[in-house]
Amino acid sequence: MISVLTVAQFSLPGGTEMLIVLIVALLLFGNRLPQVARSLGKSLNEFRKGMQGLEQELRSAINETPPPSPPRTQRPENEEDRQPPVAPKFIPPATPPEETPPPSEVAG
Repeated sequence: MISVLTVAQFSLPGGTEMLIVLIVALLLFGNRLPQVARSLGKSLNEFRKGMQGLEQELRSAINETPPPSPPRTQRPENEEDRQPPVAPKFIPPATPPEETPPPSEVAG
């Protein structure tokens, strides 16, 4: 089983690798290396600012109060406009129910 420490050791460049990267950068960019480094620094700074803005936006959205509940329906204010509640009326069926034989008499 590979541990996380082993994976981290292989993914991070050491001193020798960093020296090789610096030599290659010097050969590629030469006199423009300070300008490239400055540009890279500005880009990283802008990226951090963007990430902070996104983080603040997410936190404010999480901490935001829930939207207000919908308004209630208005009730009539006058006693004359109010109607008393009415219970449903029972209407008997038009035909009497059929009589069924008890379960013991049913042929099975």
